[in-house]
Amino acid sequence: MLELGSHVSTSGGLDKGVARAADLGIKAIQVFTKSERQWQAKPLDPEMVARFREMAPVAGIGHLVAHDSYLINVASPEPDKWQRSREALMIELDRCDELGIPWLVSHPGAHMGSGPEEGAVRVAEAINRIHAERPEGKAAILIETTAGQGSSMGSRFEEIGEIIALTQDKSRIGVCLDTCHIFAAGYDIRTPETYAATMASFDRIIGLPYLKCLHLNDSLKDFDSRRDRHAHIGEGMIGVEGFANVMNDTRLAGLPGILETPKDDAGEQDRMNLATLR
Repeated sequence: MLELGSHVSTSGGLDKGVARAADLGIKAIQVFTKSERQWQAKPLDPEMVARFREMAPVAGIGHLVAHDSYLINVASPEPDKWQRSREALMIELDRCDELGIPWLVSHPGAHMGSGPEEGAVRVAEAINRIHAERPEGKAAILIETTAGQGSSMGSRFEEIGEIIALTQDKSRIGVCLDTCHIFAAGYDIRTPETYAATMASFDRIIGLPYLKCLHLNDSLKDFDSRRDRHAHIGEGMIGVEGFANVMNDTRLAGLPGILETPKDDAGEQDRMNLATLR
């Protein structure tokens, strides 16, 4: 079975996110280590880093995942934007290493009309340069599957497979599969048969060993809509049966399954979704 978790708020400090996760009784968390809508970030406070590292294992959290900034676009054909994005991605990885977070989920970006083939080359080049500049880096990039809006990369398994193929250090790259996104991109998981076909396609094109994390979200929008709109588990177009296929897949046992469903401050909506999945 997946190790269930949630994206938790770090309002008040990253260590507060661990406390919120402990209150939910989850074994996996995803956090932003900085504002997801800003380029700049203050250096991490050493005392807060120490608390975060100490609290997570005590709280029984065995899976730590970070998500990078939404501004980053290492598929961009614009040299200045690409360079700024590459540097920002490297900083995100540095922050993960400080915090002891092994996985950084990252959208592959948008090719801006230049085509997915050229976009994949640019994404891989950014990753390869980062690895060359940080040869001792520990955190790995997890390319997230996307819904396929506009020129966004990552809605086809082939695009992610090509990025991985072009990445030199394959020990520091993997995939985060988002259920809402793949459904919106035209990969059906609602029945045992369609789920099996989708996962067979993933394994053939990318390889199941690269799957390190899942985002568990139902979809407000129809199948193959190319629209990224998350819904509570069982209240969207995927439905409870679709998530039963995911939860019963023994090949995924032990991987973190992170909720990115709508939230409330008290955590009741997370508790509802966790109960549905269990």
